[in-house]
Amino acid sequence: MKVIGIDLAGPANHKDTVMSVFQASEDLLVFENAMDQASDEKIFTAIQAIAAKEHVVIGIDAPLSYQDGGGDRPQDKSIRQFIKTYGLSGSSIMPPTLTKMVYLTLRGIGITRRILSANHADHIHIVEVHPGAAIGTRIGSKKLHHALHYKKELESRIAIFNWFQSIGIMGIPNEFVETSHAIDSCAAALAAWHWGDMTKQPTWHWKESTDEHPFEFCS
Repeated sequence: MKVIGIDLAGPANHKDTVMSVFQASEDLLVFENAMDQASDEKIFTAIQAIAAKEHVVIGIDAPLSYQDGGGDRPQDKSIRQFIKTYGLSGSSIMPPTLTKMVYLTLRGIGITRRILSANHADHIHIVEVHPGAAIGTRIGSKKLHHALHYKKELESRIAIFNWFQSIGIMGIPNEFVETSHAIDSCAAALAAWHWGDMTKQPTWHWKESTDEHPFEFCS
């Protein structure tokens, strides 16, 4: 099984969009390749090529639906309260229709619907993820400050990079510590792996899916 983590940025911001591809093998998640500055077309083409050969689980860091009328979805409220119990900031969970989020939501909705309406959709399994929560709910209290500061601090990204290897995420290139977007793509894959592998489980999981909110959400 292939596992893909995508740190998605807004439609005009390919520069900060990173997709990382891993092979799941028992208790290891082994890095294969990555794509930065990823456009929708590049992401779609890469996923189609993988899904033509085997099943793929994809974790996407972006809202993949929005609440009719605006504001939080039920899952946004749930994960916000959950991560606060770990000492994480609830402000990292923002309503999908918030002004600074709405273009990211648009891209997330657009690219997922395109993927699942194309060939090999039966081989593709998509889950919405929150990379910061995936890290912060697993890394432990002694290293929690790294989960809080890795967006801005190299030292914390290095600590998370080393922690990834300690939990079986292997082969990540050293240069991934240079940007939080690359780290987030790996954390997105971690959450998706624990969601898609029947021998594992996410730290938080919104299982309900509806026509309005068709994707599950996990950390």
